Order: sequence, then C-alpha cells, then structure tokens
Amino acid sequence: MVDLTPTSSFSITLQLHLPNRTGMLAKVAQAIAEEGGNLGHIELLERTLSHTVREVSVDAVSEAHAEQIVRAVKALPDVAIELVCDRTFNLHRGGKIHILSKIEILSASDLAMVYTPGVGRICKAIVQDPPSVYDLTVKGNAVGIVTDGSAVLGLGNIGPEAALPVMEGKAMLFKKFADLDAFPICLDTQDIDEIVRTVVHLSPVFGGFNLEDIAAPRCFEIEARLEDKLEMPIFHDDQHGTAIVVLAALMNAFKVVQKSLSEVRIVLNGAGAAGVAIVQLLKRAGAKQIVACDRQGIIGSHRTDLTAQKRSLAVDMSGTLADVIKGADVFIGVSTGKALSVEMVSSMAERAIVFALANPIPEIQPERVPDNVGVMATGRSDYANQINNVLAFPGVFRGALDCRATGIDAEMILAASEAIASLVSKTDLDPIHIIPSVFDDRVAPAVAAAVKQAAREAGIARC
Repeated sequence: MVDLTPTSSFSITLQLHLPNRTGMLAKVAQAIAEEGGNLGHIELLERTLSHTVREVSVDAVSEAHAEQIVRAVKALPDVAIELVCDRTFNLHRGGKIHILSKIEILSASDLAMVYTPGVGRICKAIVQDPPSVYDLTVKGNAVGIVTDGSAVLGLGNIGPEAALPVMEGKAMLFKKFADLDAFPICLDTQDIDEIVRTVVHLSPVFGGFNLEDIAAPRCFEIEARLEDKLEMPIFHDDQHGTAIVVLAALMNAFKVVQKSLSEVRIVLNGAGAAGVAIVQLLKRAGAKQIVACDRQGIIGSHRTDLTAQKRSLAVDMSGTLADVIKGADVFIGVSTGKALSVEMVSSMAERAIVFALANPIPEIQPERVPDNVGVMATGRSDYANQINNVLAFPGVFRGALDCRATGIDAEMILAASEAIASLVSKTDLDPIHIIPSVFDDRVAPAVAAAVKQAAREAGIARC
C-alpha cells in the first residue's frame, strides 16, 4: 500500500483480455485497489462468448507504483495484459500545440489577399501607421513564453529542450482560458545579456512576454531590464502569478478565520522568485508582520550570505523555521516538500492558515494537518483550495493586451488578486472553498477587466 494520493500525472491505461465470466472485472478492480491504485475510466473494446477486451485507466503515485500495479494485475489467473500505455507520455507525443490558420485558402483570389501581392498593401499600411501592427497581425493577441530552462518545476536546471513540454502546456493554458496565441521560446543560453537581447529582437512579433522557469536571482535582472527596454507587458509568472493567487486566497481565508491582513503574523518559507514577490505584494496589500525563511533559517539582517532580493526581506531576527512559526497566524510555503512537521503546525495560532504550495509534495500533507488549522491550501489539484497560477496569468495578459498596456504595474497585479477573490461568494466561502476553480470560466474575464481598469487609471493603457 502507498501513503500518497494517486494522481493523473502517473496514469496508465491497461488493455486487458479477460474471460467472459461474471466477476472477472471485479477481480481486476480489487487487485488495483489493494495496490493503492485509483481506478478510472473503463471502456469495453470487444465482447465475444468466450472473452472481453477492456481498456482500464488507473492513477498511481509514481512510475514505480504504476509498475507495481501492473505486476499485481498480471498475477491474476486468466488475465492477460495486451498493452500498457503511460497516458501522460502518450498525451505529449508529437507535441501538444500546433499552428492553425484562421483563414482557409481555397482559391487564387484568397491567395492573392493573404499573401502576395495583396499582403504588400498591409505592409505599407504598417509602415505608415506602426501601431496598426496590433490590428493587422497576430501581434495584438500573441504572447512569447520565454525560458532558459534553469528552474523548471521542481526539476531544477534541466535546459531548454527538457523545458519545452512545460512551455507547450503553458501555451495551451493561454489559449484555453484567455484565447491568446502563445508560443514557447526556449533559449539555449543562460547569459542575462543574451536573453535580454534575444527577447528584444523578438519583440516585433509579440504583444507581451511571459517569463517562465528562469532561476533566481537572474530572473529579477532579466525582468527589470526588459521592462526598461520594451514598452509592453513583461510578466514573470513564477513571481507575480504565484503572488496574485496567494493574495487572492488569503483575502478569502481571512474572512473564514475572522482575521485581518494588517494584524496577522505571517511566516514564509522559500525566498526564491515566488517568495520575494509574495512578500512584496502582501506588504503592498497591507501586511505588517512577515518573516521569511530559507534553508539557513530566518532571513535576518545579520546574515552575510544574502542576495539583494533576500536583503529586501531581512528582519532583525535569527533562528529556525520551527522557532518563528510558533504562534504564527499564517504559513506560506514555496519551498520544498515535507518542510513542516505536525508539531510545527500545532505550535501555530488558533485558526491558523497553512498554504503548503511546494509541488508535487507539499510542505505538509493536508491529511496530517492538526485540527486547530482554520484553512489549508496546496498547489495540487487533488486537494481542496488549489493555489494555481492559471487563475492569474491568462486574464492578466488578456487585459494588458486588450488595452495595449505599456507594462504591468503593482496596481494591476493587486487588482488581479482582488478580482479572483471576489468570485467566491459569501454563501460559497468556507474552509475548503477560498479560491475559484481553475475551470471557472468567470476568472479570466474578471481578471482581464480589473487589469484593464487599473492600467487605464495608471495612465499606461494605449487604448
């Protein structure tokens, strides 16, 4: 048996050849359950008087666990496994995105308009009126997803090729939730100057750039330099996307536990890109007491090993995470799995808020959280209150591109948080429902509208 919850990330399909006898499928289901697998979709492919052929989907917790399940099914008498497929790998084969033309070319006249000679008129129009490029090309709806592959998920510095599947997935989310045309740009360099120069050279094609999975502290300088050089939205999702959704969830969590942002004591573990951005946004929203920790413990002003970004978080304290979490009202983890113990959580204040956002293994599993916790959230889809960046970045870019914003400022980011939080009604709000579902089709339009309004109020919208 296994302790973790099975997930579709480790999902397999078994094609089974079974005798056509009562109870055979039940035996398969029992074997899967005894090994800790989670039975999913079952499809009957063939039935004769003597046998049936079925496809069975099963969620596991790891590749090794999936193999364990396969062995258990193989061991059943009269059961033959004809095929085993890793559903996640099959989904990625051939890539997950492609270019689709919006216009069919069915005749010579179509060709003359979409390409030569008619397209020449469009080129001249853009020369005469450069901003018309937003209306006459894909630029007004296009986002470049830029990475150097240096900090991909929890996998670390795996390089641009291995980062490509993640960027493809990001492009799919842009299209699904905001109808934006995004494309992966995986750069074979981790040199700041080269990255900045390359993105600037690519800027004629795109309306904005989403920086993704670039390691700290390099990501901070890249973002700042691009914001200085380009008058278009530049958004580092690992920083600002995470911060937006964390603040939105906290706004509603405070209503549940009847506490306020300005009065609570917050402990944050993990001082990378996301951690720095979260602290900055929470302070802007009114937080007064925040202590950040990293692997060495509290980020204190006495330490000599701090980067410029960590120095901005430093407090006049020293000690460990276990020391500072005692009596804290809020824990936010953007660090590593299993960083919290049950004893540490038990030492927090009554009705504490715990956001254990490390993926795939949170800082503490929700089922281990003590009863005194008021609200629990993770970054995983198989637990309540998933803190997921997809609630933020599609709407942020939709709004910023629609008003042709020259950038994304702090007020636009704060407005995005407020828009997300507002979508959970008073009647729906409870400890396991503080944030909208990622599939709530109200989210991206609400965020986009709030971002546009904030951009116009800041005077950085061009339309």
